[in-house]
Amino acid sequence: MRSSNPIFSRWGAARDAGSTDAYTQRPVGAPIGGRPADDYAANPYAFGADIARRTAGIAVTMDDVIVRTGTTLGTVALTAVLSWLLLPVDEANLGRSYGIAVGAALVAFVLSLVQSFKRTPSPALILGYAAFEGVFLGVLSSTVSAYVAPGVVVQAVLGTFAVSAGVLVAYRMHWIRVTRRFTGFVAAAATGFVLLLVADLLFSAFGAGNGLGFHSGGLGILFGVIGVLLGAAFLAMDFKQVEDAVAYGAPREEAWLAAFGLTLTLVWIYLEVLRVLTIFNSDN
Repeated sequence: MRSSNPIFSRWGAARDAGSTDAYTQRPVGAPIGGRPADDYAANPYAFGADIARRTAGIAVTMDDVIVRTGTTLGTVALTAVLSWLLLPVDEANLGRSYGIAVGAALVAFVLSLVQSFKRTPSPALILGYAAFEGVFLGVLSSTVSAYVAPGVVVQAVLGTFAVSAGVLVAYRMHWIRVTRRFTGFVAAAATGFVLLLVADLLFSAFGAGNGLGFHSGGLGILFGVIGVLLGAAFLAMDFKQVEDAVAYGAPREEAWLAAFGLTLTLVWIYLEVLRVLTIFNSDN
């Protein structure tokens, strides 16, 4: 099962067409003993390779994923707090802080793209992305708290934790089942959501004022809630990918990709929760 997350979507496909497995020396995706190929038959750690990696102690474990994810999210949180404290958004420093935040967001975006297209995970790129993303989130959150809705940032953080915990419980209890139909539906919904977001930005940029109306009122809250639900769906698919990667004995280095993908999803959820709470508090 492949995730719509751009990082996890790579886990269900071979890194090179026609390559051979380093452990089994069989063509990647070739059936073994008459067993038909499945979603993981086309990846470089299917079937016999996972046994060899587990024996050698180099297969990814859930602990590896937790540690790398904690490190990545910790970097985001640390730089966010530091930017909140060191980059004030008062009238005297507002322009400078905004400039640094926009620059950090662009750098984070470029680093995420580079890592997304790399064939192997790079801890330096991933932690660099986390650091610059944290700077952007810190200035954005400080601005929202100071000028729009005081106290909303704490609510957004708690809301992100609540959504994540709820998805994890629902996934473990099998209330959410990540199937092909589920993945296809989420991918289609996410495509529509992003297209609407781009259209809204274009309308706003070319003088349409409030764009498509997604920045305030009931429509804005509805759009934000849809964004949160999409983030929750992404998170469920990420959990599925991590679970399958551990079960199939992916290389330990893939834990960094798991951390990167989970961080992307959690940042998405935080921003959408912040959007909903900001609109709700500002309207009241």
